[in-house]
Amino acid sequence: MSFVNGNEIFTAARKGHYAVGAFNTNNLEWTRAILKAAQETKTPVLIQVSMGAAKYMGDYKLVKSLVENEMRVMNITVPVIMHLDHGNYEAAKECIEAGYTSVMFDGHDLPFEENLEKTKEIVKLAHAKNISVEAEVGSIGGEEDGIIGEGELADVEEAKKIAATGVDYLACGIGNIHGKYPANWKGLHFDRLKELADVIETPLVLHGGSGIPQEQVVKAIKMGVSKVNINTECQLAFAAATRKYIEAGKDQQGKGYDPRKLLADGAQAITDTVEEIIGWLGTPSIK
Repeated sequence: MSFVNGNEIFTAARKGHYAVGAFNTNNLEWTRAILKAAQETKTPVLIQVSMGAAKYMGDYKLVKSLVENEMRVMNITVPVIMHLDHGNYEAAKECIEAGYTSVMFDGHDLPFEENLEKTKEIVKLAHAKNISVEAEVGSIGGEEDGIIGEGELADVEEAKKIAATGVDYLACGIGNIHGKYPANWKGLHFDRLKELADVIETPLVLHGGSGIPQEQVVKAIKMGVSKVNINTECQLAFAAATRKYIEAGKDQQGKGYDPRKLLADGAQAITDTVEEIIGWLGTPSIK
C-alpha cells in the first residue's frame, strides 16, 4: 500500500471522538516496530520524522524511502501517513517536494502575522499536491530540535485565524510539553481546549502525548483532539528493554552482541508500547 494523506483519517477521528497515533521514527528499528504495531492492530498510523532525526538518518528523502520500502517488505496493508514533525518553512517545502503526504509547518516562534502568512503559503503549496498540513499556534512546552517552548496557552482568536487558512489539523498549546513531564506539572487546561474545540472544526493535535496521564488524554480526545504525538514514551521503553538485556549479560552470551539481537528487545518494547497506546486512543480497526 502507498502512503495516504491525513485528511479523511483525522476528520473521521474528530467526528468519531477517537484519535490516531502519530509516532516518531528515529531509525530502522523504530520504523519497523511502529509499522508492525499498526499492522498487528489493523489500524491506520502516522509515522513522522523531526528535522533532527531526519538529519541524523540522512535526509528527508532517505526517511521516506526507508518507511516506503519497509512497508513493501513487511507487506503492510493498513493506511500509513508520512509526516514531517515540527518543520520550519524550508523543511516543510522540502518535504512537499520529496513526496511526503503530510507536513507540519511550525511557525509558533515567529511573530503571529508571519506565522499566519507562511502557513497560508505552505497550505497552498501542499494542497496543490494533495498533501495534508498541520500548523501550530501557542508554544508547546519543552524542547524540540533545539527550539524551547514555555508551554503557553493558545490564543483562541489566533487559533481561529490559523484554522481559517485551510490547515487540515491544528496543534494548540494547552499546557502540554515535549519530553518528560516535571513533578510539578499542573495538567492540561481543559477549559482552553473547550474554548478551542467549540469554535474550530479542524481536527486538533495534542503534542507531548508521552507522560500525560492516560485519563487526561482520553478526556482531551473526547473534546476534539484527533491526533496524539508520541515519541518520548517509545524512547524510554526502548532504553529500558535494551538496558535490561545488557544488565542480564545477554550481550555476552554467544553472539548476543550482534546488533540484530542486541536491539531486538528494545524494538519489541516499542511495538508493545505503540500497540498499548493505540488501544487507549480508541483507534478503530480497519474492517
